[in-house]
Amino acid sequence: MSAPTIDAPAASARPAGELVLPPIRWHAPIAYAAVALVGLVVFGLLGKAGDVSTFAVSTTKDFVRFEPFSVPSKLTATLLCLGALVLAGISFNATRQRRKVGPWLPILYGVFMVFAFLVWAVAGKTSGLPLTGLLQGSLFLAIPLVFGALAGLLCERSGIINIAIEGQLLGGAFLAAVVATLTGSAYAGLIAAPIAGALVGLLLVLFAIKYVVNQIIVGVVLNVLVIGVTSYLFSTVLKQNPDTWNNPPGLPVISIPVLSQIPIIGPVLFRQTVLVYIMYVVVILLQIMVFRSRWGLRLRSVGEHPKAADTVGIKVNRTRLRSTVLGGAVAGLGGAFFTVAAGLAFGKEMTNGKGYIALAAMILGRWSPKGALAAALLFGFANNLQLQLSIIQTPIPSQIMLMTPYIVTIFAVAGLVGRVRPPAAEGIPYTK
Repeated sequence: MSAPTIDAPAASARPAGELVLPPIRWHAPIAYAAVALVGLVVFGLLGKAGDVSTFAVSTTKDFVRFEPFSVPSKLTATLLCLGALVLAGISFNATRQRRKVGPWLPILYGVFMVFAFLVWAVAGKTSGLPLTGLLQGSLFLAIPLVFGALAGLLCERSGIINIAIEGQLLGGAFLAAVVATLTGSAYAGLIAAPIAGALVGLLLVLFAIKYVVNQIIVGVVLNVLVIGVTSYLFSTVLKQNPDTWNNPPGLPVISIPVLSQIPIIGPVLFRQTVLVYIMYVVVILLQIMVFRSRWGLRLRSVGEHPKAADTVGIKVNRTRLRSTVLGGAVAGLGGAFFTVAAGLAFGKEMTNGKGYIALAAMILGRWSPKGALAAALLFGFANNLQLQLSIIQTPIPSQIMLMTPYIVTIFAVAGLVGRVRPPAAEGIPYTK
């Protein structure tokens, strides 16, 4: 009796050399279409006919003032959602043809849907929504998230997981407040803030490299340590004599001549504190250095394939040490936002989980400086939007707005907006 035959898999029947294409991923176009359809129904078709939405574009400091403008709520929201549906159709067609669309499509889609939501949210409100103030506040609130995300990027691109961003932000806020109070200069506090963050980064990398401790555990422990130390010093020193230790001056707002007078863009980008201008420089510099320089190539190589990097003479652990300390300094600089940038006294746990949000912004930004900036601006926009909507008393619960960036982050990690892959050697110690 002969043994039963097993049919060969279909793949073996293909001619040799035939190109096998990966399956088409329909996640993004389906998500685009679904959200646009929901928006069309809720914001457009179910909107109240006859209501208008009012927006203000000028501030009291503008040299040229523009009157607020109004648009028909239902019609405008409907047209914006239809535009988003057209973009979803473009995404479907590109996916079917296996073509990649540029970043313009998700950006334009997001603008359409956000404005459709805003038109619906402020419909019938006589006070209107200040667009310039909304964008200006969003950028301001995104400052610690941008610096924190850049810190995580520098560490994780080299292979070190930085969960201690929260502690680095808090340490920078504490030292900035104390130094600024003692010296009477907010700029002195701005210089001192990166030192605290760098010290936390140094502890993280020493435990991760020298003692090969789990990097996630070390990061969590460092967060708890910094919270405990700063809370103790706040209760025993700062709170007892706040005028001496905890009364920092705030950074002044610097307006760039001519540029700050451009409607909408001017007040948002060029009427900020020096910390915002430093943020511009750091993002641009890191975008160039990480992806266009020899230093960046070495940084990324030790995070992707440390053994290969060591083979060509790159000092893996030394590179990780330097990048982690630098990342800690960047996060510490972001911590100055909570005290000297805002002109506020230091308070216990005043960072309020911003380090973990910055970590999410880094992931959403796909470990790139410009992506981290965009993701942090999304979080800042959602945070400021819920404040503005509560001021004009819209019926939308503020918790819904705060949920939005986290939902987007989950979608990104799940691959609905493209593949998100961390550095291959992230969190893996390297020993020869």
